[in-house]
Amino acid sequence: MKIATYNVNGVNGRLEVLLRWLELAKPDVVCLQELKAPDTRFPAREIEAAGYGAIWHGQKSWNGVAILARGKKPLLTRKGLPGDPDDTHSRYIEAVVDGMVIGCLYLPNGNPYPGPKFEYKLAWFRRLAAYAAELLELEVPVILAGDYNVMPTELDVYKPERWINDALFRIEVRYAFRQLVEQGWTDAIRTLHPHETIYTFWDYFRNAYARNAGLRIDHFLLSPDVAARLSKAGVEREVRGWEHTSDHAPTWIELSDKPKRGRKANGR
Repeated sequence: MKIATYNVNGVNGRLEVLLRWLELAKPDVVCLQELKAPDTRFPAREIEAAGYGAIWHGQKSWNGVAILARGKKPLLTRKGLPGDPDDTHSRYIEAVVDGMVIGCLYLPNGNPYPGPKFEYKLAWFRRLAAYAAELLELEVPVILAGDYNVMPTELDVYKPERWINDALFRIEVRYAFRQLVEQGWTDAIRTLHPHETIYTFWDYFRNAYARNAGLRIDHFLLSPDVAARLSKAGVEREVRGWEHTSDHAPTWIELSDKPKRGRKANGR
């Protein structure tokens, strides 16, 4: 089973890229972020024609998340992260697909630091951590996938010394991510590739993609029973090189039908 997360940076403006990638990669489940479209403008018809059922949580011009499933429609279980009824940002959607709970998230950027956007990011992180703990207590298979806007370690960022006071790399944000993982989640990419330089995002400016001046900010966190089935993980870097593409590349994992012997949670 192949599951992918992809910040499309505008689902309608880059629909051709998305459909091309779906045809080539054929993921079974896809989490999309930054739709930048209200619910009424989500391209459900085109995505259905590509063979995917979809649920989505849109917002005009900003944010927006969706979950796609090949040959079926995901069963919606939640729109929006609990903990703040006044939060109108479309940043979390959740569904059940093939017996697994899939949470698709787009964590706030948080820049500039310091400031209210950074405080909102930390508050959102606290809400995510509280809800993630509840999901673990259910003891069901759970995947939390998406654009976390966090580089967890220096290995995850090109020239980390330049990012010390950026909201994606501030020590408070990295600590929040580490605390989340230590609840009992497994960082899929790092578990299978503990020492490799792997990026999922390259800025449009300063020739970043050609120089491989990237960031790893798109992550999969897996509950223990899902982590036991983790067999492969990677980034389809070449998609970032396509014309009129997103500044992110699709990131993916593959799960085996049965648990792997000796698989350890949390990369430990």
